[in-house]
Amino acid sequence: MSQLWFGGKIYTMQQDGETVEAVLVEDGKIKKIGAYKELKSLATEIIDLQGAVMYPGFVDSHLHMIGHGEKLLRLDLTTVKSADEMLAVIKLAAANRSEDEWLIAEGWNEFQFTDQRIPTAQELDDIRHAPIVLKRVCRHVLLANTSAMLAGSITKETQNPSGGEIGRDKNGQLTGLLYDQALYKVLDQIPSNQEYSLSDALELAVNHMLSLGLTGGHTEDMSYYGHFSNPLKAFVEVIGKKKNFRAHLLRHHLMFKEMMTTNTKYAEPYIEPGAMKIFSDGALGGATAALLEPYSDQPGNKGLFIHTAEQLNQLVKMARHYDEAVAVHIIGDAALAQVLTVIEANPLTNGKKDRLIHCSVVNKELIERMRKLPVILDVQPQFILSDFPWVVDKVGQQRAQLMFPFKSFLEHDLICAGGSDAPIEEVNPLLGIHAAIARKKREHAHDGFIPSEKLTRFEAISLYTTGSAKAIGKEAVRGMIQQGFDADFSIFDKDLFTCNEDEIPDAVALKTIVAGNVVFSK
Repeated sequence: MSQLWFGGKIYTMQQDGETVEAVLVEDGKIKKIGAYKELKSLATEIIDLQGAVMYPGFVDSHLHMIGHGEKLLRLDLTTVKSADEMLAVIKLAAANRSEDEWLIAEGWNEFQFTDQRIPTAQELDDIRHAPIVLKRVCRHVLLANTSAMLAGSITKETQNPSGGEIGRDKNGQLTGLLYDQALYKVLDQIPSNQEYSLSDALELAVNHMLSLGLTGGHTEDMSYYGHFSNPLKAFVEVIGKKKNFRAHLLRHHLMFKEMMTTNTKYAEPYIEPGAMKIFSDGALGGATAALLEPYSDQPGNKGLFIHTAEQLNQLVKMARHYDEAVAVHIIGDAALAQVLTVIEANPLTNGKKDRLIHCSVVNKELIERMRKLPVILDVQPQFILSDFPWVVDKVGQQRAQLMFPFKSFLEHDLICAGGSDAPIEEVNPLLGIHAAIARKKREHAHDGFIPSEKLTRFEAISLYTTGSAKAIGKEAVRGMIQQGFDADFSIFDKDLFTCNEDEIPDAVALKTIVAGNVVFSK
């Protein structure tokens, strides 16, 4: 059976402004594009867009899909505006939990608190004895009560783990804050059977993403739920059977070798294996991103490296041994310098591209080094809105001028893909597109944070179409509406190229199509 889509504006994303009148789809592929009259006789089914606007399928290039489902299922702290409000919300939630159940919440951010005060472990202890775990929005910091820390064998005598830090006050007492690798001492103790199954969380995430017009996501979930077979089984159950989404799985370095050497089964092209995922540093919010010069508000602190240079070198060598690329979390400029040095010493020779994720703080020298390498920059435009203006106090005015410099990246011929890092940010791709274009929240009257780095609408939408396809080497079959490409489409009620700029986040996904099948319809 062949379908003919027509009756609306259809953007190919091959070049700025290019549209076609009709798209003929057969067996999950785009068979032809062109004039409606020429293609009408070739179709067995004709679908009228009724004025809606079709784009190539939007893809989130970086997120944690099971984590996003967890956020939808768990207590959400993203709208809390003070330490006292957060404590009140936790107290209310605790009243509805049994004492043998961990209380887990997501998304607090002290920079949006009116007092910018973080509650203490003692304040959480006053609410309940049973474990409380509150993940900061960046997921590189968590706040835990004493019971949760004891479950992770953390006392005031416990030494900081490599690549992590246990928070202490000036008297050496535990604050309840755990940074980067230290937080896994607690997270690894959460009962695996609590609250929901991985399949429940993943299915909720997939359905939500489809409702927002997303046809796929590049996701990293393989090392947080015990053996990698646990999350992989969920992906096969939820996506592999329904064939309603395209999940590209980054493989954490702790699981990578086993996933490469065992007979690991995926469900391509709906579930695909990807690069080795590595974390090189932390995050700016917790002051654990690795910087070349100290934090402006913490003169003695340059952040944390997750791995030594030699450890990182060995990980990249492992990936190269299996003819694979790496995908590295990089926030600070020192982390980027460390990663580039290792990649330069271990070049890819098979046509694949390494993925540099976030690249939040850079400098001109680092941009020049990146442009000489086969790399993709995996950027998150919503970070601009979350990090400015408080981040200027963290890094200073000079370094802030080259934060999230997406325009500079493109002008230096660097390929960029766009993602949300959900559950860190909202998974809605329209929010990322708007952030890349405006570099400010809609309610703000200024010209944007570092306005010289604003992207055009075509550049911003390309992050989620052609950019995401290039990130996984699929640019010959995905990311554009062209003959021979996968028939993945996102259909919205607004023209994102011509509507008012601040109306972009209000566009509504009317249909989402994967391999020619309507997998969501409003």
